Amino acid sequence: MKIAVASSDGNQISPHFGRSAFFLVFDVEDGKIMGREVRENTFTAHARGECDGEGAHEHDMHSHASIVEALSDCDAVLCYGMGWRASEALSQGGVRPYVLDRRCTPEDAVTLFVAGKLPPVSGDSCPGHE
Repeated sequence: MKIAVASSDGNQISPHFGRSAFFLVFDVEDGKIMGREVRENTFTAHARGECDGEGAHEHDMHSHASIVEALSDCDAVLCYGMGWRASEALSQGGVRPYVLDRRCTPEDAVTLFVAGKLPPVSGDSCPGHE
């Protein structure tokens, strides 16, 4: 199983899925982390600079297809915040989105996921989205 974690710097979990600089992709076998890959985020509109300086963007101007494709080999993605459109696109693409309700390391987040201790995203789970 592969679990992606949105990361701001390649080491810590990002506060916002779309604005993450990287995705840490963990290989998990029998409940244990067996490996970790770092993928640079060149897929989301935020990462490509399609948003204005205040973080707002026109949702009709872009889709989430590229990020869904980039993470299509993952079973789930974990982060601290995610807008409902990204959540919906990932879910429809077969990648289950989860928003953490506590601060932890990426490895601890994966361990919580594997243990079934993370609720899936419901609705808009990012304070920056209205």
